Amino acid sequence: MSAAIAEPTRIAGLRRLNAFAANAGARYAKSRNFDFGPERRGNVSVLSPYVRHRLVLEEELLETALGRHDLAAAGKFVEEVFWRAYFKGWLEHRPRVWQDYRKDVSRLVRDLESDSGLLERYTKAIEGNTGIDCFDAWVEELVSTGYLHNHARMWFASIWVYTLDLPWQLGADFFYRHLVDADPASNTLSWRWVCGLHTQGKTYLARASNIANFTDNRFNPDGQLAASAPPLVDSRVYPLGQLPGEQTLPQGERFGLLITEEDGCPESLLDGQMPVTILGALATRMRSPLPVGARAREFARGALADAVDRTTRSLAVNGELSDSASWPDLLVRWARQHELSAIVTAYAPVGPVAEVLAQAAERLDRLGIRLLQPRRPYDSTSWRYAQRGYFKLKQRIPAILDELAIPGNSLTPEH
Repeated sequence: MSAAIAEPTRIAGLRRLNAFAANAGARYAKSRNFDFGPERRGNVSVLSPYVRHRLVLEEELLETALGRHDLAAAGKFVEEVFWRAYFKGWLEHRPRVWQDYRKDVSRLVRDLESDSGLLERYTKAIEGNTGIDCFDAWVEELVSTGYLHNHARMWFASIWVYTLDLPWQLGADFFYRHLVDADPASNTLSWRWVCGLHTQGKTYLARASNIANFTDNRFNPDGQLAASAPPLVDSRVYPLGQLPGEQTLPQGERFGLLITEEDGCPESLLDGQMPVTILGALATRMRSPLPVGARAREFARGALADAVDRTTRSLAVNGELSDSASWPDLLVRWARQHELSAIVTAYAPVGPVAEVLAQAAERLDRLGIRLLQPRRPYDSTSWRYAQRGYFKLKQRIPAILDELAIPGNSLTPEH
C-alpha cells in the first residue's frame, strides 16, 4: 500500500490522528482542497479509512481537534467530520435510495454484456485508457492504493458522467469496490450530488483550470473535458422515513458479541456487560456483483482482525474471524454452538452489513435468538438533523457538541 495509508489498526489510526492534530485548524482550511499526489498528503488527514471502519471514532476526531484548536479555527475539519454523519443519516431516512442503487448496478452489469458501446467506454475508464492523463492517473492510484483525495473524487465522478458518458452507478460501484474508506452513504450520495440527483439541479463540472490549480499543475486536461454538466433526471421519489428505534443490551442473558467492518470499537457499547464469545464477520465481498479490489479487501479484513484481537484480549473472551458468504447460516451455527440467547453487534447503517444482518435476524428470531444493535449516541444525535440539506445539521454543530459533551467554542454559522 502507498505511504499514504498505514496498517489497518486502531493504534495506527490514533497515531495518524495525533500527528495531524496540530494541522487541523487554519492550515487544513487553507490547503485541504489541494491534491499534491499520493506521496504528498500532509495537507489532509487521511483518517477516513480508520473512521470508516470505526477503528477511530468521530468523537475522538472532534475531541482531539478541539483540544488543539477552538471551533472557529477547526471549523472546516469539524464540518468534514459531520458531512459523513449527514450522509449516513440522510440515507438512514431514505434506505430505498440504496436499494435502488444496488438494483441499478446489477442491471447495468448485465447491460455490459449486451451493449458493446457501453462496455468499450466502461473498460477504457476502469483500465485507465481514456487518454485523459489526470483521470487515467487517478484510476491507477485508486486501484493500487485504495485511496483518492476528496477533490480528485469529485473531478473523477464529473468526468465519468459528463465527459465519458457513463452511468453514475457504475462509477460509484467502481469506487465502492476499490476505496479502503468506501462508505455506502458517502460514496453513493456524493456521486448523486455530482450529477444533480442529491441536491436537485445542482451539479459539479470538472474544469481543466480548477484541476491545474488544485493539483499544483501536475495535470491540465485543457480541451479534453465536457463543457457543461446538465443535471440527470430520476423520476423515482424517496419520501422521508423514520429512523429505526433504539435497542438496549440484554440484561443477565448469555450473549455473543458480533464485530463487523462497520465498527471496530464495539467494547465501548457493552456498558460493562460481558459476552461469552466474540465473532468477527466480513461482508466486503458483498459490496458489488463485480470483484472487490485487493486494497479494499485487505484493509477491511485487517481492520476486523485488529478489532477482534483487541476485544478478545481486553475482555479475556475467545473469538474467531469468519469470511463466510452466508451470514444466516454462520450466525445460527455460532449461536447454537455457544448456547446464546442473544447476539449483540454495533448498529449497522444502510449498506451490505445491514442487509445480511436483516436476513440473519429472521432466522435467529425463529429460533428465539435476539439480534440487538445498540446505536452510538453520536449517530442518534447527529442523524436527527440529517433529514434534508446539510445546512440544518451544520447550524446545530455547536449544540451537538454540547449534547455529546465534546468541548469547543461557538462557531458562528455562515449565512
